[in-house]
Amino acid sequence: MLDLVRLRVLAAVAAHGSVTASAEALHYTQPTVSHHLARLEAATGAKLVQRVGRGIRLTPEGEVLARRAAEIVGRVDAADAELASLVGLQSGRVRVGAFSSALSVLVPPAAAELRREHPNLELELADAHPVVAARQLRAGDIDLAILFRYDDDVPDDGLRYTYLLDDPVQLLSRRSGETLTDHRDSDWIAGCANCRQELLQHCADAGFTPRIAYTSDDIIVKQAFVAAGLGVTTMPGLALRSHHLDGVQATELSVVRRIYLATYGEPPDPPATTAFVEALQGVLRSGAVGTRSACGSA
Repeated sequence: MLDLVRLRVLAAVAAHGSVTASAEALHYTQPTVSHHLARLEAATGAKLVQRVGRGIRLTPEGEVLARRAAEIVGRVDAADAELASLVGLQSGRVRVGAFSSALSVLVPPAAAELRREHPNLELELADAHPVVAARQLRAGDIDLAILFRYDDDVPDDGLRYTYLLDDPVQLLSRRSGETLTDHRDSDWIAGCANCRQELLQHCADAGFTPRIAYTSDDIIVKQAFVAAGLGVTTMPGLALRSHHLDGVQATELSVVRRIYLATYGEPPDPPATTAFVEALQGVLRSGAVGTRSACGSA
């Protein structure tokens, strides 16, 4: 039987990289951390850590167990918060991870509604790319995530998805009514190498490769370059709602990204999580944020 305290110690070592830092984070002594690691190795029959100079590092077996330990510890900590919220939603918290434009456009009115209905609930926010938010959700670091996808296929990855809305992609230039092919020879402003794949795909579908002259992931910077006549770019509608610079014209493309709310674990969700989901869906149904929504399970 694996001991939860020892799994928490292993997860801390993986996160902090040393016995000393793990002991400080857990408020243990260094000998206590070393003792728990030794007992965990005895229980598993595997070598989990090894000495490297004056420090330690995880073995491959230790890395595998540490990843699982982080998930288990996260879920247990989440369960503690859930139990606290069962008493009439008089206490508790909900932790939401979402990408920036969702945090600035969708979450604030939902947070206001949550405060009106359940003033004692605590809302914690994490700005995270969908890939990171999904990982945090599985690890128990957040209770729900707002994610986007550019295709219609919902992955079978253990998360539970609820479709929220379509977010049309906009072409940003200095003239309205233009198309991607109008700018096959223009300079483009794109995100970093990890964030420009959708732009490259949109342009490839239109039959050309964009000439990327400037790189920025900041929507204010990208619009400023467009307004200055230095190039064109694409941007999702939610991002444009959070900031729209004068002189930048937006033309809606046929491309959309689909926005989903994701939770993890078997239903029902904890009361605090359910309360936030209901607040968010209520805001979307009311049209308060001016989006195309059709809330339903996926």
